[in-house]
Amino acid sequence: MPGLNRERVDPADFRDAMARFPTGVAVVTARDEAGEPHGMTVSSFCSVSLEPPLVLVCLARTARSFPVFARRPRFAVSVLRDHHAALAVRFARRGADKFTGGGLRVTPSGAVVVEDALAVLECAADGTHDGGDHLILVGRVERLALAAQPGPPAVYFDRAFGTVARSTGSAP
Repeated sequence: MPGLNRERVDPADFRDAMARFPTGVAVVTARDEAGEPHGMTVSSFCSVSLEPPLVLVCLARTARSFPVFARRPRFAVSVLRDHHAALAVRFARRGADKFTGGGLRVTPSGAVVVEDALAVLECAADGTHDGGDHLILVGRVERLALAAQPGPPAVYFDRAFGTVARSTGSAP
């Protein structure tokens, strides 16, 4: 393969390589000290631990809402369905009014989450770690809600939204 012996990884090549790895898509939200909601689309989200239940999200330091998340607030993660692509784009845009246009709801604890998400996890920040141009935010899951009807998730691959189909075969 060309480029395997390079001494320095070209950032454009690295972005291209990462675009070839399909990821789920989520929206992460938090409220600032004044109660105003902030949020962004993330594809770097995963479970860390079952006991205690921990997840992590990677947040771009260049995001406008980054300072809200960096102060270690409570936050919520909404795992998106395939039909949430427009909402994911809205939350990925810089400077957009992300909380108008529908598709959101407020949980009993006050978190703003995506309506009809596959899963919603409400978290208390448990720690942060340096991740270069990103901050790795670890959250302890305090509440979660699963969609009554599972369905196809939103997937991001090769700079486009898509989904996956449930396999008809058995799991290994």
